[in-house]
Amino acid sequence: MFRHSIILTSLLWFSSTIVLAQSEFFKAWESRVRSTSARQPAWVVPVFSPSAVIVQLARVDFMHQYTSNHAETWNYGGGKGVNLIPFARTEIDINLPAYLEHNSATVRDGTSDFSVTAKYRMFATAEGGNYSTAVQVAFSVPTGSYKNGAAVSTVTPTFIGGKGFGNLAVQSGLGAVLPTSSSSTIGRTILWNSVAQYKLGKYFWPEIEANASYFRGGANDGRSQVFVTPGVIVSKIRLRPDPGSRLGLVFGSGIQIATSHYHSYNHNLILTGRLTF
Repeated sequence: MFRHSIILTSLLWFSSTIVLAQSEFFKAWESRVRSTSARQPAWVVPVFSPSAVIVQLARVDFMHQYTSNHAETWNYGGGKGVNLIPFARTEIDINLPAYLEHNSATVRDGTSDFSVTAKYRMFATAEGGNYSTAVQVAFSVPTGSYKNGAAVSTVTPTFIGGKGFGNLAVQSGLGAVLPTSSSSTIGRTILWNSVAQYKLGKYFWPEIEANASYFRGGANDGRSQVFVTPGVIVSKIRLRPDPGSRLGLVFGSGIQIATSHYHSYNHNLILTGRLTF
């Protein structure tokens, strides 16, 4: 009986220690996220373009577009997932494969690639400058089914900078998609995304984006693809009355309209939903 009491007491002590450790872990994590977020402008992540600020949220996108031969394609998930702030000024994104529905007899539906992004915010201030700069590197794995992803892994380094002018925020990012092999046949793609956002009232962020891709090598060598993307973000709707709580809903929409002669798709309607935590 005494031995059983000792065992039971030990188990209770061990369990309470684990619970306490987990509680302290999450408190420290939440404190880090709050402290890191306070040292940057309170901009929202654009509908399509990368952002110069770091965020912690879960995200899912839905897209409906028309290919160059006028076939409809649905993208469920948008290749988004969870963005975390595990360290100060650092964001890690785990991007889950999207599901692509082509509505075509010649193209099979399937999943896209899995990717991970690491972002580091170099310089930022919310006061006395209202700016932010960051570098990020994305690494994708060719997990797509039925040719719905890349043929090889890719690395995409990107530099992003932004400046605020009152309620107006302007951000721009320059990057490149670099295949890890077969680059002479696949080619490289230079990405240039810019966005202007304006905070209107308490929740609304109307925006206009320019999304450009410049192809070097591969089947589209020398071509460029440019879209203008008007959109709006609603951010954020708090889910708890506690002013210290980060839990909230963010949602928005935009549509990519091709302005270049060459474009692989057009009229890409984007619906985005996010849960901050």
